[in-house]
Amino acid sequence: MLQLDQDATRAALDWRPLIEALRAMFRDGCESPVRHHHDFAVPGETDGTLLLMPAWVPGRYLGTKLATVVPGNGARGLPAVMASYLLNDARTGEMVALIDGGELTARRTAAASALAADYLARADARHLVVVGTGRLSRNLAAAHASVRPISRISVWGRDIEKAQAVAEDISGELGILTQAAGDLEAAVREADIVSCATLSEAPLLRGAWLQPGSHVDLVGAFKPTMRESDDEAMARARVFVDTREGATTEAGDIVQALASGALAEDGIEADLFDLVRGTHPVLRQAEDITLFKSVGAALEDLAGAILAFETASATPEPAVSPRVLPVM
Repeated sequence: MLQLDQDATRAALDWRPLIEALRAMFRDGCESPVRHHHDFAVPGETDGTLLLMPAWVPGRYLGTKLATVVPGNGARGLPAVMASYLLNDARTGEMVALIDGGELTARRTAAASALAADYLARADARHLVVVGTGRLSRNLAAAHASVRPISRISVWGRDIEKAQAVAEDISGELGILTQAAGDLEAAVREADIVSCATLSEAPLLRGAWLQPGSHVDLVGAFKPTMRESDDEAMARARVFVDTREGATTEAGDIVQALASGALAEDGIEADLFDLVRGTHPVLRQAEDITLFKSVGAALEDLAGAILAFETASATPEPAVSPRVLPVM
């Protein structure tokens, strides 16, 4: 059995192969029960969340992600999301890999956003605004830059020093002009793509700021009580989601907009299954504002885990490898 730590998982999940693995999984499908979702108390803080997410392709692989989301971790200098992924042979039940679930989650989440943008964002989109300074911010920048000719990135966060640090990291990694944004409204008004990855309970992104032709990518707000965008954003945009079932029951941006009447359920044009399978071609007009809301799906984890395992298994190991270790 292989054990893939954070570095090994990252090395096995290059953006383009990962995006294509997700595209194939949404096209072909898999068995994916509704995920288990449990809150747990953290004394003196906002509750944490435990997620159990199974999925399998009959006769191939079966996987389960165990994840926790603890909003208070930011103050500790720790990632809000921590996880492990167990991958099994679906014919025998034998475990074949233990994969760093935090890195897998971050990369597959960003890859799903990039996959959606590949269908929804303008082909000439160049200015990306990233809202949030957590682990996902760097991944979202890299993933979007792999599908669109991004030449400028602005990073906004509640803490300007964190935003500056993230901007420096992104610039160093991607070689793209990246700056911290002190004024979110001003940045959004100039953006071609706005990608939000926060744990906000109240809207940060205002629909009045969105420019014609822009694309909005909402990644945070994975509970009905959380929200990153306001009703006007939903009302102005053509709305798409990763999965209808997940978005209409768990995504606060969608759930609250449905409740207020800003969005009708038939106003959700398509999900990633529809986009990938071509059952809902997107005829994008130059002035259209598109909006993609994701909450994550177990099939995305499975697609990424399979790719990581098969890539790592096919890569010759050096005599001593700190990245791919046999489990004794």
